[in-house]
Amino acid sequence: MKKMMNISLSLIVAMVLFSCVSQKKYKSAVAERDQLKSQNADLNNQVSSLQKQVTDANSKNQALTSEYNKYKAECQDCQQKLAAVRSTLYDMSKTMDEIEKKLEAALQNFADHGVDVYSKDGNIHVSLAEGLMYKSGSAKLDAKAKDALGQLAAVLNEYPKLQVIVVGNTDMTKVKGDVDNWSLSTERANGVVRILSNDYGVDPTRLISAGQGKFNPVAENTNPDGRAKNRRTEIILNPDLQRIWKETKEQK
Repeated sequence: MKKMMNISLSLIVAMVLFSCVSQKKYKSAVAERDQLKSQNADLNNQVSSLQKQVTDANSKNQALTSEYNKYKAECQDCQQKLAAVRSTLYDMSKTMDEIEKKLEAALQNFADHGVDVYSKDGNIHVSLAEGLMYKSGSAKLDAKAKDALGQLAAVLNEYPKLQVIVVGNTDMTKVKGDVDNWSLSTERANGVVRILSNDYGVDPTRLISAGQGKFNPVAENTNPDGRAKNRRTEIILNPDLQRIWKETKEQK
């Protein structure tokens, strides 16, 4: 009997000990599970964050790609326009050289009368001395002046896209009567424009007249030779770069 009681007691103790051990393992397993669940949640959050970063990066990449393609297209368009401008300017430069030579040939018979043809700043200048063009203090053109303008107009009409600027100039000597130097220089330029348009058929939309009076001297006004050089009418042939640029921008 005593032996049976000892066995039962041993079984109870064993069961209690086993129960304690299982409880510890269970709690440990639960704790480990909770930890894993927490880690899994953290990893899921990290994955979600990374996915959002990837999505944002893809959106930015698409935006940058679109912007780059737009910039590239604009650059190509600018390069094409620049190439067109360069080509046009090169052709215009050759044309201006050609025009200068033709004017020199057309006006060579008037060289001894104070006619000078030269290039300056991309334009062609035809300088006509007062002695050829007018009597002193007058805005009425002489016959020889009209002949010279006729030769000039023949060349101008071959090149209808050139802009023609006529500028009158005087010396510092006061003009007799009520007209001042500025008015005289302006009216002289107006007279040249009228002859070119009315008598020789130069398109009036190409013509600009102006007077600078005594304010654009090319020589000293302190001696007769200098004053004679300052009394002149200048005809400036301009390739009209504004028109060239406008036509280039309109090209597609």
